[in-house]
Order: sequence, then C-alpha cells, then structure tokens
Amino acid sequence: MDYLIIIIAIVFGIIIGWYIFSRRNDLISQQGERKSKNKDLILKLIQKNERITNDDVEKLCRVSDATAERYLDELEKESKIIQNGKTGKDVYYTKI
Repeated sequence: MDYLIIIIAIVFGIIIGWYIFSRRNDLISQQGERKSKNKDLILKLIQKNERITNDDVEKLCRVSDATAERYLDELEKESKIIQNGKTGKDVYYTKI
C-alpha cells in the first residue's frame, strides 16, 4: 500500500512538472512575440515622425520606462536606429 501511494505521488509530480514546464515555454514565446511586435511598431513610428523619444515608446507600447529604453537599446545595437544625445530629456532617436 505504501508503494502505491509513492508511485501515485511520483506520477502526479511528473504531470504537474510537465504542465508547469509547458506553460512556461508558452509564456516565453508570447513575450518574444510581443517584444518583436513592439519593436516593429517603434520602427514604423520613427519612419513616420523621423525622430522619437523614450516617452513616445512608453506611450505607444504601453510599457515602463525601463522596457522602452531596453527596446531602443536593442534597436540601436541592431543598427536600425541612432541615439542622439547622451542622457535625459534631450535624448531622441532617428532612423539610419
């Protein structure tokens, strides 16, 4: 009887672990898709307006200041935009 309980507990644990793992992968995939979509929106906005700021990205994508900055940094590293200015409110981004 004790062995049966142990086996059931192990099987139950494996099922729960598999479910959590599969949900985690789905969430990671959704985050990647949302990030890619937001970066595309940023590039469209910069083509339309010629220059954008971090605040523009925050409002467009409905993300935090840190996330907007991360998106802009990534686009800059991908050589899709250029940062003009060093820090503060004077910083804006233009297309290459």
